[in-house]
Amino acid sequence: GKKPIDAYLDIEGIIAIAKMSGVDAIHPGYGFLSENIDFAKRCEEEGIIFIGPESRHLDMFGDKVKARTQAELADIPVIPGSEGPVTSVVEVEEFGERYGFPIIIKASLGGGGRGMRIVEKVEDVEEAYDRAKSEAKAAFGNDEVYVERFIQNPKHIEVQILADTHGNIVHLY
Repeated sequence: GKKPIDAYLDIEGIIAIAKMSGVDAIHPGYGFLSENIDFAKRCEEEGIIFIGPESRHLDMFGDKVKARTQAELADIPVIPGSEGPVTSVVEVEEFGERYGFPIIIKASLGGGGRGMRIVEKVEDVEEAYDRAKSEAKAAFGNDEVYVERFIQNPKHIEVQILADTHGNIVHLY
């Protein structure tokens, strides 16, 4: 009786159906709950195999601030960014003054371009900060944001890794 999106996001409902049906593994598909740490943890708690990253990995990379920290620990170059979340307009302004504009304010959680605001000049920081936090809260239930230098027309390389519990690994580029 739920709308499709509500059904896709109903963690407890999915777990109940899985248990009732004797399911031993769940592939969450793409999007929706595929990177949701709470869903992965609930599967683990119920003894259901979550076909996807373990919750410890989702915790490490699902939060962009934590992902930046992991990249730095691995000596991977990162663009200038705040050391953790920013909690005031003043912090954002100081970052922009130190590294130059444009900068981008980004939601720590989520993705899809939501909770992101490009700021071209210091006069626009307050409105962009407030809007990024508000949108992050509405979209992801968390208003935490951080700041990075903005790179126009960036290029990136994404690597997908498929592995199983038997040590079989495939890199998909």
